[in-house]
Amino acid sequence: MGCDGGTIPKRDELVRTKKKPEQKDKNSELSFRWQHCTISQTPLQSPIVSCGLGRLYNKVAVIEAILDRTNLPDVCQHIKSLKDVKDLQLTNNPSFKPSAEKGDAYIDRQTSPYICPVIGLEMNGKFKFVFVWSCGCVVSERALKEVKTKTCHKCQKPFSDVDIVIMNAEGDDLELMKTRLEARQARLRAEKKNKCEAKRNKSEMAAKRPSSGDISDPQFKKTKGSYSVSSDPRATEVFKSLFTTHKRARDQTKAHWDQWTDPSKVIQKRRAGSIGMPPHLRRRLGYLHIETDYDERPTTRDLVVRLDSAH
Repeated sequence: MGCDGGTIPKRDELVRTKKKPEQKDKNSELSFRWQHCTISQTPLQSPIVSCGLGRLYNKVAVIEAILDRTNLPDVCQHIKSLKDVKDLQLTNNPSFKPSAEKGDAYIDRQTSPYICPVIGLEMNGKFKFVFVWSCGCVVSERALKEVKTKTCHKCQKPFSDVDIVIMNAEGDDLELMKTRLEARQARLRAEKKNKCEAKRNKSEMAAKRPSSGDISDPQFKKTKGSYSVSSDPRATEVFKSLFTTHKRARDQTKAHWDQWTDPSKVIQKRRAGSIGMPPHLRRRLGYLHIETDYDERPTTRDLVVRLDSAH
């Protein structure tokens, strides 16, 4: 079989070897991971969230997976509630033009709808991107290394190294993200415990404190029995005169509920008011033909009789 006519066969023509498995296209895989949701495998749509390990999700898909955990993949089992994800503050790419994909057209996978707000790198998977867990702002790792600071480049909020999350981390970066996730959870538990202890200590101190009866707020002092509006330096004189503790009320010869009026004083006031009044008005109002002895107090009956006789 063969080898005639001076032909020289090669080794690969005579020895059959195992066929190599088909390798993945790394660029396509990176593009898919940075543009699709980890849970639903659908294109990312705003609002976009990320977990403590840096994986990207659609917020709607996360909510649906929390309600029905049967749809949650194994890589996302650490998500228990919305507190385990963070809303990302992304910067839109002004040069990105979304268009429908066509089978006979070239598709540029290197363009991304989001960029770094500091140096303008596109978030397509070629460069590492990070976000700050405390605020959710997304920047490139290169910008974070070039501008070494502990405040966010986008919103100027302070952060620590534990708050930095590498997006779509792999290998050693993924192990580092797991360590930082545990550190943040431990810090959160410690803060919650400290708040509970402070609240408990405050309630215990309030229970042990003896009741002295002193009221620190001056507004509440008015409810005490020893309070008097007449001695209040902030009360006006007009306001004080409304109460029976005023000096004018103490000088009165009758009680404040007594409404009886001396008829002689009424007549005196009417006679005083008749000065300068025309005669026909004084006659009509009864100021004429009223003779009253002011030394003795007339009774109400005498006054009515005199007024009737004047008319």
